[in-house]
Amino acid sequence: MVFLFRKIQLIILSLFVYLLTASTPLYAQNAMELTVETAKQYGGKWTLPSVSAHSAVLIDADTGQVLYERDGKKQRPPASTTKIMTAILAIELAGLDEVSTVSERAGGVGESTIYLDKGDKIKISELLEGALLSSGNDACVALAEQTAGSLDEFICLMNQKAVSIGAYQTHFENPNGLPDPEHLSTAYDLALMARYAMNNPVFSDIVGMKYATIQFEYPPKSQQAKNTNKLLWNYVYADGVKTGTTNAAGKCLVASASRDDRRLICAVLNAPDRFGDAARLLEWGFQTTTTLVIGKKGASAAYCELADRRIPMVFSEDVRICLNKDQLVDLKSYAEPNQDRVLPIKAGDRLGYYIVSIGDQQLIKTPLVAAEDVNLPNGLTDRFNIIVNDLLDFFAKKG
Repeated sequence: MVFLFRKIQLIILSLFVYLLTASTPLYAQNAMELTVETAKQYGGKWTLPSVSAHSAVLIDADTGQVLYERDGKKQRPPASTTKIMTAILAIELAGLDEVSTVSERAGGVGESTIYLDKGDKIKISELLEGALLSSGNDACVALAEQTAGSLDEFICLMNQKAVSIGAYQTHFENPNGLPDPEHLSTAYDLALMARYAMNNPVFSDIVGMKYATIQFEYPPKSQQAKNTNKLLWNYVYADGVKTGTTNAAGKCLVASASRDDRRLICAVLNAPDRFGDAARLLEWGFQTTTTLVIGKKGASAAYCELADRRIPMVFSEDVRICLNKDQLVDLKSYAEPNQDRVLPIKAGDRLGYYIVSIGDQQLIKTPLVAAEDVNLPNGLTDRFNIIVNDLLDFFAKKG
């Protein structure tokens, strides 16, 4: 009896050890899925928000600077956030009043739809609302076929457009985000796409709508659309952009918010609390960071001394920087003229750099250029021309 009891104990113990060791790899896999956040921190002063997303990015829309990142460049299924690219590309390729005749292919798309049928006639503007508010997969196929002539051609253009705006880790296989193992993007790429798209007033107006009425040309009918982006109701500064959900992608959201003449954009992928994540990231960004205008294109920054002349150096482009509000007191900036420049110079010639730093960390080094032509003094100009002509004669004779 004792032997039997001990044998049962050993069996139970062995089973327990097996279950414990067998579950360890699964635990490790899930644990590795969530990585520690990285952000632009200085002196450890930034307090990171709580985020449930497996991948997340927060960027400043004006400068493009990344303020927060968690696995932001890891490829994942983007689900219906794909429709950001579909919509902006369609806007750029076609007129809003252009009428699409729905094909059998578009009418046969399933899952989330606006109930298009073969032969329906509907304007591009209405399809855009159907794609961006109701997340209609059928509306995306209709947009693709109408604006590019074929679905394959439109998908090709989507991929070309992604590369052109810097979304290098993105590859599209369809215009709506339906699952495909090769259809991938990243939180960072999606934020870049949204940053680009939100500069288009047609796009930004649509994604900021809570409700819309989608009108059909034929047969004459209408249907109500409610934006799937609940952040428009939950966060007062929200003004876009697009949700996405599939089993493979999880819950996704690309979100935009504007406050005090500033816009921030975030993307959260595979985020159980996507709307909460976005609201916390955006609010954290507004409260903690600020955008500073360093100089406007053409504005004078400093002077360069050449041949006893003070020549104004101007900014060659608008220069802005996003940084922690606490850093403003430590910010240093100065002009660094080129020491080897000689007259004459032409407008636009680089005369030096404007440098912005905090401590030993250089944040910006932007060119300073001449605002106008500056020639040699008349006497020197004549002498310079004589020297040049003599040299040309000398080499001509040598030849």
